[in-house]
Amino acid sequence: MVKTLLQKNVLPVSVQRELVDLLYGNNFTGLLMTMVGFSGLVFGFHSQPTSSVKFSFWLIMLAIVLVRLGDAFYWLNKLKSKPYAPVPAQFRFVMGSVFTGLVWASYALILYDVMTPVELACTMVVMSAMAGGGASVLASNRVAVFCYCTLLILPLSVRALIDNQPYFFTLGVLGCMFWLAMLATASRANAFFIDTAMIKANNADLTASMEAERHETAKVNEQLRLSNVKLDEVNANLEAQIEKRTDDIHRLSNRDPLTSLLNRSGFLRYLENLINQAKELRNQIAVLFIDLDGFKQVNDSLGHQIGDKVLEEVATRLTRFCEQDHLARWGGDEFVIALPYASVDTAMAVAQAARSGITIPINVSDNQVTLDATVGIAMFPEHGMEAQSLIQEADLTMYEQKRVQRGSVGVFNEDIYLALRNEQLMCEHLRSAISNGELFLVYQPIINAQSGALYAVEALLRWQHEDTLIPPDVFIPLAERTGQMQDIGTWVLHRACIDAAQWQFAENVSVSVNVSVIQLLDDSFIETLERVLSSSGLAPEHLHLEITESVFARNKEKVVAQINAIKRHGVSVSIDDFGTGYSSLSQLQSLQCDYIKIDRSFVQNPEEGSDTIIRATMLIAQEFHCRTIAEGIETEAQATRLTDMGADLLQGYLYAKPLTNEHLLRWYNNTQQ
Repeated sequence: MVKTLLQKNVLPVSVQRELVDLLYGNNFTGLLMTMVGFSGLVFGFHSQPTSSVKFSFWLIMLAIVLVRLGDAFYWLNKLKSKPYAPVPAQFRFVMGSVFTGLVWASYALILYDVMTPVELACTMVVMSAMAGGGASVLASNRVAVFCYCTLLILPLSVRALIDNQPYFFTLGVLGCMFWLAMLATASRANAFFIDTAMIKANNADLTASMEAERHETAKVNEQLRLSNVKLDEVNANLEAQIEKRTDDIHRLSNRDPLTSLLNRSGFLRYLENLINQAKELRNQIAVLFIDLDGFKQVNDSLGHQIGDKVLEEVATRLTRFCEQDHLARWGGDEFVIALPYASVDTAMAVAQAARSGITIPINVSDNQVTLDATVGIAMFPEHGMEAQSLIQEADLTMYEQKRVQRGSVGVFNEDIYLALRNEQLMCEHLRSAISNGELFLVYQPIINAQSGALYAVEALLRWQHEDTLIPPDVFIPLAERTGQMQDIGTWVLHRACIDAAQWQFAENVSVSVNVSVIQLLDDSFIETLERVLSSSGLAPEHLHLEITESVFARNKEKVVAQINAIKRHGVSVSIDDFGTGYSSLSQLQSLQCDYIKIDRSFVQNPEEGSDTIIRATMLIAQEFHCRTIAEGIETEAQATRLTDMGADLLQGYLYAKPLTNEHLLRWYNNTQQ
């Protein structure tokens, strides 16, 4: 019956051979995983009454795998290198898959009643995983994948459905649903493989036809040349020179010299022609913008020569997913693909397949390079009617997708365009915020928990553009992404030190300034700090620099060196949001910081777990001779609770909201005197 189904296949022989090659090409890994999974179940759960039965099953499975390996080696050594009849090869492979699935199913059903719940659950998981792998590996043959997935999932799921235990009934229902999902996925994948193989076969036929026509044209030209010896010889020489120059000009203007793919100008012209044809035929076109993830590290660590070879290999791999001249190198590590007649689902499938092809490790000059890719998709005519706009929209989508999740695929929508446009406008406004006087500082007092006196003030940055007050959690990440944080951070530090140097409080009040990771890791930061202290006249002991503990997740050695240099200048260091991120006692020991700030999330949470974290933080601070600052104090109860627990300093709305410099002085006169 299986052989009859295979013989009914109306696909061309070349396409069938291509599908058989896909089956056998993945066969070795599949057989290895089969033996590993089956051996794990047989020998991983030792049960004396059934050990002989399990071992018998294992021997049967081993025999089937060895026979299939022999068949695979026969295909590899005897058939692959020459034309062969695909139906017998398909039949052997399908029967091997069926027998393998029968052994899996028989093993699970026969031993079902004697398995422990844990062993049965592991068996279900392993068989489901094998079915899931088979849905991908066997997808090029619908009979093989349907039979294999059905045998591995359906019998055991049906058996679980009729089990008296309710949780096994649930597993049975899930198994049946998983089986249906696998069949649906395999059906779509099978259609995709067949379409791909048909496209490849059509390309081969077209290439052969073009070659025959070219050969025939050459024969005619040769006959004409012989008939007109002298005149045709001159014409031929002139024509050859013109053709060579034309090819050279065309190659230089339309081809990428490294990969021989179309370049920007060549692809734009080609895409415009495709769009004109699509307008007449009312077809869709998908444009895929592909950006490699991790390629910069390859160039930086291995050199541009290795990087060029990697780009050539990536270009070769991408040509497997589209027709000739539908692929271009857009520049650097960016590629563009045009897919005529493609829906959104088809474009997503091709994008995911291309991404999977890129993620396969590349071996270059004894170096193994592993990359990923982020892909943005724009559709004609839904998202645009012009070649340039479609590519730009796909590029914008890729950029947004890379920011959200690298190594993923996204489709353009209006929200992406509006978000990026608003962000671009905000970036432009932020570049001129300092010169336009739109940035200003507010200050929040830090109170001595025992005496209630003003101890220090934290400087906080604000941005008011026209009549809109833009939140810091919006514009500060934007400044970091666009490289403006360095200038803004320097302005904040300088402004805060100037204001603090002019305060005339009864106490020696310090100012606390937040320093971003970008500022701290900059080689010129220490020079900037020296210049600010010198120009403002603020004593170093009256300046505290706050850093978040997440900085230790970057360049730990550089961070430690920078903070130790800050300490040598007499400036105090405070660790902000302690306990919420990259906590490290060894880093605290090497830094010898002065203050540890307890995050507001612990202060405002009355749960016992938060109190435990606060006490632990205070104990750590005491051991390292640091003072503690509890931020987010909003009620008297919180102030009393943190004071009783041993907090040295308190900060929050209970004492004052962030105030301008003028209002800070007024607050001090009203509350501290």
